[in-house]
Amino acid sequence: MARLAFFLCWVAAVQLLVTTYLCRAQEADNQTAPIALHPDNGHYFVWRGEPTILITSGEHYGALLNLDFDYVRYFDALAADKLNHTRVFSGTYREVSSSFGITDNPLAPQPNRFICPWKRSGQPGYFDGGNRFDLTQFDEDYFARLDDLMEAARERGIVVEMTLFCPLYNDELWAASPMNKANNVNGTGDCPRTEVYTLRHERLLDVQLAVTRKIVRQLNRFDNLYFEVCNEPYFGGVTDQWQHRIAEAIVETELELPHRHLISLNVANGRKKVENPHASVSIFNFHYCVPPDTVAMNYHLNRVIGENETGFRGRHDLLYRSEAWDFLLAGGGLYNNLDYSFTPAHPDGTLAEYRSPGGGSPALRRQLRILKEFLYGFDFVRMAPEAAVVRNVSPELTAYALVERGKAYAIYLRVPLPNKPEKIEDHLREDIRAAVVLELPAGRYQGQWIDTKTGETTQIEQFTHKGGGREFTSPPFANDVALRIVRDDS
Repeated sequence: MARLAFFLCWVAAVQLLVTTYLCRAQEADNQTAPIALHPDNGHYFVWRGEPTILITSGEHYGALLNLDFDYVRYFDALAADKLNHTRVFSGTYREVSSSFGITDNPLAPQPNRFICPWKRSGQPGYFDGGNRFDLTQFDEDYFARLDDLMEAARERGIVVEMTLFCPLYNDELWAASPMNKANNVNGTGDCPRTEVYTLRHERLLDVQLAVTRKIVRQLNRFDNLYFEVCNEPYFGGVTDQWQHRIAEAIVETELELPHRHLISLNVANGRKKVENPHASVSIFNFHYCVPPDTVAMNYHLNRVIGENETGFRGRHDLLYRSEAWDFLLAGGGLYNNLDYSFTPAHPDGTLAEYRSPGGGSPALRRQLRILKEFLYGFDFVRMAPEAAVVRNVSPELTAYALVERGKAYAIYLRVPLPNKPEKIEDHLREDIRAAVVLELPAGRYQGQWIDTKTGETTQIEQFTHKGGGREFTSPPFANDVALRIVRDDS
């Protein structure tokens, strides 16, 4: 009996050790696995074991390719406001100082300050000085910088969208491209700019596939990463067949590697219904989503719908703060404001006097932090957009609702705004006191009004409701306000 008891104790101890090992192994795997779609709700992410929404106000995509851009200071600025995302162009595309009227454009490096995946040759002749590129050789300094950038972002809890390619919007940008035959020693790129991202030119396609595979292999170890095939492929002659070939190259390359990363497709400016989505694509990104009805159009896909570029509406923070609240409470899972206060000379995002076609400021980034904290205060994976919950609002305000029926209600109210107001001052309102009627099932709840500019909770109410419509009256606010209602089971 003593031996049997000893044996049973030994078995129990071994089982405990195995269980502990497996739990720790699973925990470690959760901490190292790349960001993925949440298994319970594909409209959101899971990252490092936690439900995740990506929210940021980021620089104009040149942090990697512009040697004068200090990405560590940039990431420090994002992390200070708990923002968790950035968009990075790989360097296969660049801009010039006159591009799009952007003040000190990070995508337009100074002469000899542009770095890209391909190595410089020994032959002079690049369009703004320095040697031309050899598209058969990769630049070790570039990939060292890429690794360092990714590590700096990872340490600060920032997920990187690595945008591999971008269309050539005009002849000036084609003249600056390393893939133009004038800028490389290989004679590759002897074609019109509108045929660069097609399957028509085999040598050029081979170069694009090779650089895709190299970047994918280089970055496989990072968990804070997903790939976007091409920025704004609806311009410049980019074909769907070419995009699919690049996406397939990502998938094929990772089959031989430890990790699998999500792939994003940039679908449209504004709105578009995604038809016949490619099987490898998990994120559908849009630009300039005002109003955010593209989320509802594509919600049935059960994939993340993102807005990863904003702008061209003016500079006032309300425009981009409200755009973020609208989009995410409409069911989006990713929001990236294009923030022109970040430049090579101001990598901490403090440039105030810019003339770029959009907005961005330290104040806006603090306001986006408030939005992020508001959403993370819910079990948002269990929530979905439900506009019908808001039965009435007085005075006339725009309203969005993200809901777990009977459990949690995230409501956003704001003054009506046109897409591109000529005078934002004509639409601003102070001292609003709103009455909103919500459809709620019976239960005991707690309600809080949140100031979207300071994060302060301005009113708290506990109530028992018999079901049906329930009116809530806000404290006075300027321009916009949020309401949080959760079931009180205490």
